[in-house]
Amino acid sequence: MVTAPHEGRIPLLELRDLTRSVRLPSRDMLHILQGIDLTVEAGDHVAVVGRSGSGKTTLLNLLGLIDRQTGGELLFDGKDVSRLSDARRARLRGAYIGFVFQQFNLLERRTALENVMMPMMYGTARQFWRRERSAMEMLDRVGLADRAHQLPTRLSGGEQQRVAVARALVRRPRLILADEPTGALDVTTGEAVMALLDEIARDSDAALVTITHDLQVAALSQRAYLLDEGVLHPVTSNHAREALSATVGIRSGRREVEDLAEAGVGASAPASAGTSAPAVEASPRASGDAA
Repeated sequence: MVTAPHEGRIPLLELRDLTRSVRLPSRDMLHILQGIDLTVEAGDHVAVVGRSGSGKTTLLNLLGLIDRQTGGELLFDGKDVSRLSDARRARLRGAYIGFVFQQFNLLERRTALENVMMPMMYGTARQFWRRERSAMEMLDRVGLADRAHQLPTRLSGGEQQRVAVARALVRRPRLILADEPTGALDVTTGEAVMALLDEIARDSDAALVTITHDLQVAALSQRAYLLDEGVLHPVTSNHAREALSATVGIRSGRREVEDLAEAGVGASAPASAGTSAPAVEASPRASGDAA
């Protein structure tokens, strides 16, 4: 169901006519995102669905302040973040944005507890000194307190994703970005992880933006959007399946974008701890979105 944003208060996140393009070796421009308008309030759960290559991960990296837009405005808490330096964007990202990835991205030689503690190493002095206590509290919240001292290799896929959720939320972010959070899980485990993520986000009044190609995951959100050929369309759950089946994604120019990424051409921004900034999002080598 598509619902309108709340009236009379500053949105947590606002995109106005946002665009992202890259120049190909042929000198042509590949328009990955075109005229994106999106408003996300505190406490919202928004889903963006689309086929591989539609620009979903590019959009997520813009929302997460990893990449910079080509045009338009991106406002975080009413402030235009495009005017901020890379260092200030990194601090903002580390303090207020949590990421949940499809492949978990846990440190294999660190225990579940140590993985969840990691973001606290880059927080405030109070967060640093309370890092073990805070991490244990979050592991308990996701039902893994008894597995805190296990290495990731000793955990199931669902347990690893719950550790990743705990790590993303341990600093109490205001915005949670989930990139295909159930993509590496079976259906039952995926549903449990999404229910947990939604519950914790709701309890903390954080905004949750889920990037997915799974319509069942999108159906759990308050508002759903379809991203097709770089254009964002609001959709209802009744029309999402039909709309998604008709999309084609960004197919033209992909070979050239691969070459571009290999050549190291493209915008990138320093990422906060636990994140990395790909050079060109439309490339299969740079992003799982274009696989």
